[in-house]
Amino acid sequence: MGDRDGSVRVSDFMPPRGEAPDIVRIVEGLSGSVEMHGELALRLDYGRIRPWVHHDGEQMVAVAGPDSLRLRTPAPTRGHEWTTVSDFTVRRGDRVPFVLTWSPSFEAAPTPVDPEQALADTLDYWRTWAGQGHAIEGPYRDAIRRSLITLKALTYAPTGGIVAAATTSLPEQIGGPRNWDYRYCWLRDSTYALQALQAAGYTDEAKAWRDWLLRAVAGDPSELQIMYSLDGSRRLPEFELPWLRGYEGSAPVRIGNAASDQLQLDVWGETLDGLALAREAGIGSDADAWDLQVALMEHLEGAWDKPDNGLWEMRGDRRHFTHSKVMAWVAADRMATAVRNHDELHGPADRWEQLRDTIHADVLAHGFDAERNTFVQSYGATGLDASLLLIPRVGFLPGDDPRVLGTIDAIRADLSEDGMLKRYQTSSSDDGLPGSEGLFIACSFWLVDALHLAGREREAVEVYERLLGLRNDVGLLSEEWDPVARRQLGNTPQAFSHFPLVTCGLQLHSGGPRRSHEPINPSC
Repeated sequence: MGDRDGSVRVSDFMPPRGEAPDIVRIVEGLSGSVEMHGELALRLDYGRIRPWVHHDGEQMVAVAGPDSLRLRTPAPTRGHEWTTVSDFTVRRGDRVPFVLTWSPSFEAAPTPVDPEQALADTLDYWRTWAGQGHAIEGPYRDAIRRSLITLKALTYAPTGGIVAAATTSLPEQIGGPRNWDYRYCWLRDSTYALQALQAAGYTDEAKAWRDWLLRAVAGDPSELQIMYSLDGSRRLPEFELPWLRGYEGSAPVRIGNAASDQLQLDVWGETLDGLALAREAGIGSDADAWDLQVALMEHLEGAWDKPDNGLWEMRGDRRHFTHSKVMAWVAADRMATAVRNHDELHGPADRWEQLRDTIHADVLAHGFDAERNTFVQSYGATGLDASLLLIPRVGFLPGDDPRVLGTIDAIRADLSEDGMLKRYQTSSSDDGLPGSEGLFIACSFWLVDALHLAGREREAVEVYERLLGLRNDVGLLSEEWDPVARRQLGNTPQAFSHFPLVTCGLQLHSGGPRRSHEPINPSC
C-alpha cells in the first residue's frame, strides 16, 4: 500500500526528433510511496482502428496497417479490454520511465532511446535555443519567451512551415458546430511570424519561414491559396469523422479545411507585406523571389475590386470586405516602396502608387461610416469587425487619426465583452454558419496594438496584462476565450494568439509607435 502523504512528479516530453518520434514519461518518486495506475488506449486512423497488440521481449508492440507503436517500460503491463494497463508502486528516489515510439510497420524497429538521456537532450536543446535570440528584458520577458518557444514547437523543421495550431476540431462553442482543422499553414500568419521571430533575434527560423512562403506561393498567382500543408501541398479536402462524438460532444470532427478553396484577397497583401518585412530586415532577396512578387501584384491589380470571403473565411455570400481592400492597399504600397528604395528591384512604381491611392480613396468612400465615425466590416454594411483595428498597424492611416480613434471606440462598444473582443457579431453578420463563438484572443491583442499606436498606453497595458492572465499553467493560449465559463476555446496552442503576444509585449516595453513593417527593439 502507498503512503497517504506520498508524492510523485510526472514529466512528459517529446525529445528532438531522432530516428523516430517519441513521447517519454518519467514518473519520479519524491516522498513516501505511491501506488500508480496507468492506462494506454491506442487508436489509429483518428480513433477508428484498434491495433493488434503483442509483447516482444520487454516492449509492447501495436500494429495496424502501415503504423506501429512500441511501448517500453520496466513497469509491468497487461491487456484489458483493448487497453494496456500498468500498476506499480513508486518510492522516493525511484524513476520509472515509459517510452512510446511510432514508426512505419514495414520498416525495422528504430533504435530505442534512453529516457534519461532523452530528457537531458531535450532540456539542452530548448535551453540552447532559447539563449540564441536577443536578450529580452522588461516585465513581459517570461511570457514572450514562452510564446517564442511555443512558436518554435509549432514549426516543422524540414520545411520551416509554422502550423496554425497542433489540433483539429476543438470547438469555438462547446457543443456547437464551429470546429475546424487548424493543422495547416496560413499565409496571413506570414507577417506576424516574420516580425515576431526577427524581432526576437531568431533569424534562422525567420529565414526558414520566408523560404517556405516562397515555395508555397510559387506558381500561377491566380491560384494563390489562403493556407497550405506543412510541406506546401495544396489539396486539403475537408471531411467529417462521424464515429467521433467530438470534444465534450462538439460535433462534427473535421479533417482538412474547405476554406483553402476560398477567395480571400487579403492574403496577397499579407504575403507581399511579409516578404517586404523580410527584405527590409535583410533576411533575403533574390531575383526569382522578386519576379514572383511582381506576378502576385500584377494579378492583384485586376482582382482587388472583386468581392471575396474575407479573412474570417465566411461561408456565406462574398462581399467587399474593408479589410481585404486595406490589404490590397498594403500590397501596392509595399511593392511601390520597394522599387523606390531598392535600385536593383524593377517594376511600375508609378502605376502601383496610383493604384495605392485609388484603393485608399475607395476604402474611405465605401468602407467608412462618417455618421458613426467608424470603418465597417464590408461596403454598404453597418456591422463592425475587429480586423479594422489593423488599419493603423499596416500604415493605412496614422494611429491618432480621428477615423481610427472613432473605430477603436466603436469596436470596443460593439464587440467588447469582459474587456476583450469578438471578431464580429455572429448574430448580425451572415457568415453562413450556425451557433456562436467566444472572444477572439488575437483580436484583443490587435486592440492592444491600436491603443498603443493611438498613444493610449495605459489602456494598452491594461488589456495586454488581462490577456496574459488567460494563459494556462504552462503559458499556452488557444484561439478564443469563454468569458462565462472562464475557459479557453478552439484549437490550441494557437500561433495566431502567440504571435501578437510577442510583438505587443516587445513594443509596449520598447515604447514609441510602430507599423507592421518597422522593426522592434527587444531590449530597450
